[in-house]
Amino acid sequence: MNAPPVHRLPAPLEAAAQRIKQAARQAVERSIESLGLAALSAGSVAQRSEILAAQFEMDRKSAMFILSFDEAFEKRLRHDCAPRSLRESKETNWSELSLVEDHELEIKVAAERFGLQMAHACEWELRELDGYLGTVLEHGRFEAEHNPLRPELIGLAMIRAAEATSDREDSRRVVVAELARSLGDTLGPTYASIVADLRNMGIKPAGLTVRVTEGRNDGRHFQSGVDNFGAGHAREAEHGRGAAGSGSFAHSGPGSVHGSQPSVSGAWSHSGTGGQRSSRGTLLGQVDMGMMNLIRRLAVGDGMSASAGGFDDSGSVGAMYRSHSGGPVGSYGSAVAPNLIRVHREELRAASTGAIDHMVIDVIGSLFDQILSDPKVPPQMARQIARLQLPVLRTALGDPTFFSSRRHPVRRFVNRIASVGSALEGFEDERGQRFLAKVRELVQEVVQGDFEQIETYETKLAELEAFVAEEARDEVATQGDVAGLLQAREDQLRLQGLYAQQLSGALQELTAPEFLRDFVSQVWSQVLLKAASASGSDSEQVKRLRLAARELFMSVQPKASATQRKEFLAALPKLMQSLNAGMDLVLWPDAERRAFFAQLLPAHAEALKNSGARTLDYNLLAKRVESVLERRLPSREDLLTAPLQPLPAQTEAALLAPFDAEEARRVGLVTEASVDWNGKVDIDLSDEPELSEVDAQLEGMPVPTEALEPTRGKSLADHVQIGFAYQMHLHGQWEKVRLAHVSPARTFYVFRHGTKQREAVSLTHRMLVRLCDSGRMRAFESAYLLERATARARRQLASLGARAGA
Repeated sequence: MNAPPVHRLPAPLEAAAQRIKQAARQAVERSIESLGLAALSAGSVAQRSEILAAQFEMDRKSAMFILSFDEAFEKRLRHDCAPRSLRESKETNWSELSLVEDHELEIKVAAERFGLQMAHACEWELRELDGYLGTVLEHGRFEAEHNPLRPELIGLAMIRAAEATSDREDSRRVVVAELARSLGDTLGPTYASIVADLRNMGIKPAGLTVRVTEGRNDGRHFQSGVDNFGAGHAREAEHGRGAAGSGSFAHSGPGSVHGSQPSVSGAWSHSGTGGQRSSRGTLLGQVDMGMMNLIRRLAVGDGMSASAGGFDDSGSVGAMYRSHSGGPVGSYGSAVAPNLIRVHREELRAASTGAIDHMVIDVIGSLFDQILSDPKVPPQMARQIARLQLPVLRTALGDPTFFSSRRHPVRRFVNRIASVGSALEGFEDERGQRFLAKVRELVQEVVQGDFEQIETYETKLAELEAFVAEEARDEVATQGDVAGLLQAREDQLRLQGLYAQQLSGALQELTAPEFLRDFVSQVWSQVLLKAASASGSDSEQVKRLRLAARELFMSVQPKASATQRKEFLAALPKLMQSLNAGMDLVLWPDAERRAFFAQLLPAHAEALKNSGARTLDYNLLAKRVESVLERRLPSREDLLTAPLQPLPAQTEAALLAPFDAEEARRVGLVTEASVDWNGKVDIDLSDEPELSEVDAQLEGMPVPTEALEPTRGKSLADHVQIGFAYQMHLHGQWEKVRLAHVSPARTFYVFRHGTKQREAVSLTHRMLVRLCDSGRMRAFESAYLLERATARARRQLASLGARAGA
């Protein structure tokens, strides 16, 4: 007889199962301890005896319990993950209850109760896990009922293990109840760890799949458990009223309206037989179709009002805008942005299912209360962000990572619009009008497009960033070739770094004091490149400087004879003259020169005293040094293949050496000498307090996994972004500046400030770090928009709670 086929679990599921088993072991250990405490607080002697007996048996047979749990859990896991052909032959048909023992039915009911008790404490984590397992098991969609790690199946394995461990029903009942409490506290973090593991493996959660079934007249319609258009819309969809057939969103042509529903473009394809949902892209989690219909109807109605440039009485959105603006409006830009979620709160809650969805609706509504009243956001940007309310709500309802990941594309899209908009001085000039038009276009494409897909936001975010970068390049170009000049000076510094690296590696094998190898590779490499840039790499000046480097290297070597010592003393004045000339060429600071010569003179004295070397060794070393220094100098063509990375830390003199006085003035280069580092920085009365991690979290919502972006301090220097605004202490007062250019290797930064931001301020990376570290530069925003809104909503809720308590 052939052995039955063995189905192997996917590797990610194997790792997840191990985490569940580990959580079960921890729950068993905690239950043994908690049963002892429970016995002390028992209400009667009989109850205490029952609990103590259960604890004793559990403690004695804990190893057997864990093994039984592992076996039962793995057996069920393999069954649920097996191919359908293998699973169907083994499944129990629960409809034929006459063939099933009552005890098995009781176990199933008890397992469901056990699972419900545990699932209450980890509902968010379980929702997120469903999507990832849909991808791992290749379901292609969310299937909570097919999640092989759901609490119900864990509870079933627990009950099976309790039965295998104890034959006393009262002990099993006490143990299972205690395990449910212990495991309920452990399961949420365990699910979160599993999701983190799956995310780190590069697995993306599955999305919602819409089933398309044949309708009347060969048309197609969409099946969903709830249709929340309201009674009138439901009747129209059922009877196919209108010219387009039976599709809920079908219409006969562009711009037509089906009943009182606005037409939908971009996200639905239309034909004579109705609409069919596009399946391209990754859906942002699962949302009930009835809720999705309502959200899209409200969002598209808003989009139609915005794109039309006015509002009509036939749409609720238009009437609602008029009620908020105090009268008729002629354009979208002049309307006061209302909170659509607040206005339609009851309708949205009626269309949703479960307390979690209700909480999400209220949370997003509270966030937009704060967003639309944020003083840092210009009214023009606030009105555009207001149009994203319903797409954001759709994301939050279906995708828990909207709350747990600050890098979520939807969050970044909203935050980026607000940050770049607040950096502009106004929208009256041509540059402001172009940015406003671009944001309006992108928001319109989101609202009218498929805002259920994560790729929609990723694409629009990339378009926005590309537009901001292009505008910044054009802005810098208005002051001449500032970017080109900085690029050339950065290339010069990169060449110095590349040549220094080559020399350091080649000289490492040659005998010499460490300070001298560093000087030749770090300083004299700059001298050689500067001379080659001025007169050519084969010029007499470069040859003399190479010879000086060779003589310097050999001057610290032990002298093999009296003749060598005499020649060294005779050539020393000329060597010192060549060294000083080279240092002058690169403007090497006097303090560092003195430190170098303070090390060089004792090395010369030691070389004169030491006479143990051989003439042959001395000459061979001289040849090796000469071959290293005679190698071809790197050129700009070599930079094309060199990795583009930030330059190592350098002195200010080294960074400023490539600039002459006129170039430094033209780019507005700020030097360390121009800043009074000992002076007291004035208090900025407009500054907002820095937010903490706790401030940017809402109770009941998933905790974000990423840290807040720094807004001040030394770390801010590595997080500045083009188009963003910052506060810089210049000329004894705070100035609002906007980052307009960053050189490719992040060596130079150009900020714009002043009236209409026409003046340029350029900083080296070293200077930028010093300004941030000393508190003389910080972000204009205390945090990104959504984080600020979260903090204010949190404070508002705390204030309301305090009033209610009083």
